[in-house]
Amino acid sequence: MDNRLPLEDLVARVLVELNRLQYSSNTQAGYRRFYQRVLAYAHAHGIRYYSEDFGRQFFETTFQCAMRDLPQPVPRKFRPALRHLRCLGDYQLHGTIVRRQIQKSPYEPPPAFRAVLEAFARECDRRGYSPLAARTRWNRLRAFVDYLATLGVSPEGISSQHLSNYTATLIGYHAKTVAATLTTIRTFLRFQHYAGYHAQDLSGAVPRLRSTHYERLPSIWPADAVQRLLVAVDRGSPTGKRDYAILLLAARLGMRVGDIKALMLSALQWDTKTIVCVQQKAGRPVTYPLLDDVGWALIDYLQHGRPVTASPYVFVRHNAPFEPFGKHANLHHIITTYARRAGIPVPRGPHGMHSLRHTLASALLEQHTPLPVIADILGHLSTQSTQVYLHVDLDALRRCALDPEEVFAYVDRA
Repeated sequence: MDNRLPLEDLVARVLVELNRLQYSSNTQAGYRRFYQRVLAYAHAHGIRYYSEDFGRQFFETTFQCAMRDLPQPVPRKFRPALRHLRCLGDYQLHGTIVRRQIQKSPYEPPPAFRAVLEAFARECDRRGYSPLAARTRWNRLRAFVDYLATLGVSPEGISSQHLSNYTATLIGYHAKTVAATLTTIRTFLRFQHYAGYHAQDLSGAVPRLRSTHYERLPSIWPADAVQRLLVAVDRGSPTGKRDYAILLLAARLGMRVGDIKALMLSALQWDTKTIVCVQQKAGRPVTYPLLDDVGWALIDYLQHGRPVTASPYVFVRHNAPFEPFGKHANLHHIITTYARRAGIPVPRGPHGMHSLRHTLASALLEQHTPLPVIADILGHLSTQSTQVYLHVDLDALRRCALDPEEVFAYVDRA
């Protein structure tokens, strides 16, 4: 017996669910228009039920592009269609819409989960978990909690079947993302039991994914690209003075974006020519040398570019009110603006502000700088984190490669 809903009923229920979840009227109208096209296509081809094969067929016919051939990340023009089709599949499989986009701050948790989430947050703070890692951890947990809430499940009502069904919604994500998500859920469920919010410890019911640990190769820029990037900055404007100083801090000192945003005026020790601050990620004090070019760029910005403001932070927005950058701002626009202006082709992979830090490490490695020194410059707690840069020096690796013909000749002589 086929328990699937006819496509017309499935679309109707999805639209009702969108309204219940308080999607905006414009968003609901976009879904409604798209589903009208889906229904018209289904009627024309005599298709009564929705399936993943039907979704792919409709997408490929409509956009003249196969889903499997879409580049990653998926171009913006295809994302709404993929999302609309995924909602049909999610509702047919789970009876609800699985949110892929997490609500931005302030996040309002479902009332039934508010107490346990607040208790879990206190426990994470007590254990000294990194505040920066908390953002990613909470996003994973929020998606799980929202999924349960849409099904009307309370903390004490979670079952192993719910865990299995939610795991199925993660299909299509990178293996490392799935493994990290399941680890977060496992930790939350273990806490929930020992804190008295659930009679069972369901952490063992969360499926385990075998994911081989590997370090992703850092993204770096070509040797001359960083200099071209800096030359492209208009240092005659206030914004250009700010951006130039920010780029130098990342490219010359290897500072993380979070540390640049959190840099206080009091951290600039002009008498000793140093920058003394506490790293946001590691939570430990670090001292950077105030190099001449970096120092003069900061002076130029503070004297002639920085708006008049009482903010204790070095860098602020240049639109009133003149406040520090937001907590989640990655300053990616700064590097893309000047890369475009300089006519620099952006290499494949992520090449945001953090890539300047990677480029510095790679350049130091090429200059035969010892790993402990590079680790100290980058603020790594150990050289293990720095060793990944060994894989970036491809020219050095090629020089170490054996010539197969020489090896075979040696074997024959032996």
